Amino acid sequence: MNKMDISVVIPLYNEEESLPELVHWIDKVMNENKFSHEIVLIDDGSNDNSWKVIEDLKEKYSSIHGIMFRRNYGKAAALQVGFQASKGEVIITMDADLQDNPEEIPELYKMIVEEGYDLVSGWKKVRKDPLFSKNIPSKFYNFTVRKITRIKLHDMNCGLKAYRRLVVKSIEVYGDMHRFIPVLAKWAGFKKIGEKVVQHQERKYGKTKFGLERFIRGPLDLLSVMFISKFGKRPMHLFGLLGTLMFLLGFAASIYLGIKKLIAVSNGVIMERVTENPLFFIGLTAMLLGTMLFLTGFLGELISRTASERNYYQIDKEI
Repeated sequence: MNKMDISVVIPLYNEEESLPELVHWIDKVMNENKFSHEIVLIDDGSNDNSWKVIEDLKEKYSSIHGIMFRRNYGKAAALQVGFQASKGEVIITMDADLQDNPEEIPELYKMIVEEGYDLVSGWKKVRKDPLFSKNIPSKFYNFTVRKITRIKLHDMNCGLKAYRRLVVKSIEVYGDMHRFIPVLAKWAGFKKIGEKVVQHQERKYGKTKFGLERFIRGPLDLLSVMFISKFGKRPMHLFGLLGTLMFLLGFAASIYLGIKKLIAVSNGVIMERVTENPLFFIGLTAMLLGTMLFLTGFLGELISRTASERNYYQIDKEI
C-alpha cells in the first residue's frame, strides 16, 4: 500500500458556507504540489446543512473523508477522532472558517519532512481579529503558557498546525485540551517543536464559535495538563509531599505552643490557655489538611496502581 503524504484534519461546526471554497482551495494546493492527500472533515454536530455539503463534496472530490458526530462534543473531540482516522505521514490541522490559509501547507510539510520537526505551530503574527476581545487576551494567554510550559510558541492555540504522524497517534486530546496540544506532545517525548509565521485572514462567513468561557476553561485546562503530565502516574509525589509539609508545619506550631506553656508554668508565669491562642487552631487546621492531602495522594496512588494503563509507555524505537 502506497504511503499518503498529507492528511488535512478539519473540525467544523456550522460552516456550510465556507466548506466548498475551503475544500476547493486545499485540493488546488495539493494538486499543484503533487501531494497524495485526504481531507478529513469532522462535523461536530452542526445544526445547519454542513453535513449535506460534505456529502455533495464527497461526490466531487475523492479525497474527502467525512465524519459526523450525533451531537456537539467540542473541538478537542473532533480533533481526536480526526487524528485516529488520518492516514497521512504528515497531519495538517486547520479551522474551517477560511481564516487559515491552505497555501501554507507545502512549507509546513517541508518543515516536518525535511527539517525534522515533530510539530510545527502556526503563528498568526498579524491577526485579523478584534483587538480587545481576542488579540490582547491571546497575547497575555500565550505569554503565560510560554512561561509555565517553557515551550517557546507565540500562538499556542493557532488552528493551523503540522504534525509528524507518530505525534498524533501518541497523544490523547479531550475536554478543551486542543489548546495545549504542543504541551501534550512535549510531555509525550516529542521535543522538536517549532513555529512558522502564517497568514491570518478575516472571517468571511458566519461568526466565531468561542465565547468568554474560554478565559475560564483555558487556565483550568492548563493546570490539568501540567498535573496529569507530571504526576498522573505518581500522585503521591505531589499530594504526599504537600500533605507531609503542611502536617509538619502544623505539628511544629503545636509543639511550640506546648513548650512555651510548659516553660511559663515551670517559672510560675500565668499565661493564656493554649486553646485561646489563634496559632493553636492554625496548627490544628494545617495538620488536618496535611492528613487529607496525604490520604488523597495515597488513594490516587492506589487508583493509579490498579489502572489498566499503569504500565503503558510509548516506545519510540526498537531493534
